[in-house]
Amino acid sequence: MNIDYPIFLKELLETTIRQQASDLHISPNHNPIVRISGRLIPLIKLKSVSPEESIALAKLMMGDDRFEAFLATKEMDFSYDHEGKARFRVNVYYQKGAVASALRLIPKNITGIDGLNLPTILHDFAKASQGFVIITGPSSHGKSTTLAALIDEINHTRADHVITIEDPIEYIFTDDKCIIDQREVGQDTNSFSLALKATFRQDPDVIMVGEMRDPDTISTAITAAETGHLVFATLHTNSASQTIHRIVDSFPPEQQNQVRVQLASSLLGIVSQRLVPRTKGGLIPACEVMLNNPAVSNLIRENKVHELDLVIETSAETGMISLNRSLSNLVRLREISLVSALSYSLSPNELRRLFK
Repeated sequence: MNIDYPIFLKELLETTIRQQASDLHISPNHNPIVRISGRLIPLIKLKSVSPEESIALAKLMMGDDRFEAFLATKEMDFSYDHEGKARFRVNVYYQKGAVASALRLIPKNITGIDGLNLPTILHDFAKASQGFVIITGPSSHGKSTTLAALIDEINHTRADHVITIEDPIEYIFTDDKCIIDQREVGQDTNSFSLALKATFRQDPDVIMVGEMRDPDTISTAITAAETGHLVFATLHTNSASQTIHRIVDSFPPEQQNQVRVQLASSLLGIVSQRLVPRTKGGLIPACEVMLNNPAVSNLIRENKVHELDLVIETSAETGMISLNRSLSNLVRLREISLVSALSYSLSPNELRRLFK
């Protein structure tokens, strides 16, 4: 049977959009699968995708040049625009000798900090003139969406030059008060670290780094924050203290003390988030928020990172939030169940004590 691949791809993407799924998986010898509210759901009304069909759909999204590069590297990250209705972040890869695709839906409209149910203290980050803000959390837990909300707020409230470095570009910003230049790794620059170093000659006020993947990128991001820029970046870590450890440990021992000193002076805050299933359906963020103050700065400088959790827990009046406090508040508001809260907590026993 001959398949009209553009029509089939359109049906898959529009089903994903219509069902408000976060992801679409096209895997050979399986029905297409979407992820809705964290759960994988096969689209049983659609046919199973053969290996030949899977590679044809991937080629259709990539185009000839990108497809040739994919055959050489066997991995490919890119973004795909569907008729101006939505964008998808796509990763195409080989498994068992066949081609599979994972597509993340990027909504066309950018939701603000309040609309995402993020802590209101994040508005302060969008007002800062310089410093380093790190958004952390597991993969697929909304870090890019939070970054987009922060940049979008700056775009509508300040006249700044914003440079984003992404792989691939996800949310598309429309200039309002800001000039926003979005650079994609592979298309507009060869690497995060090279693009970040080049920003010093591009007169930016605000820099967004989609992901800090190596010590060179981390070091340049810290330097940018020290030299008068507002820098936003992400890391795949689970807490503020783990983030400090990850950054410092990525450097050789002889450089670590200097990195601690730089972080202590340039850091504005760390937001560690995860998306938790709501009792009414959908997902809601639970966030740990650490703000830099003299106590936090001293602990980082003196390598007493293990004491940061206590400072966060005892500094609620300044806007800091522990993950357990965030989870317990969501339970009390009946947004999430206690079972979900306990499963997402890094200290379930402490969370149980909060409820007692």
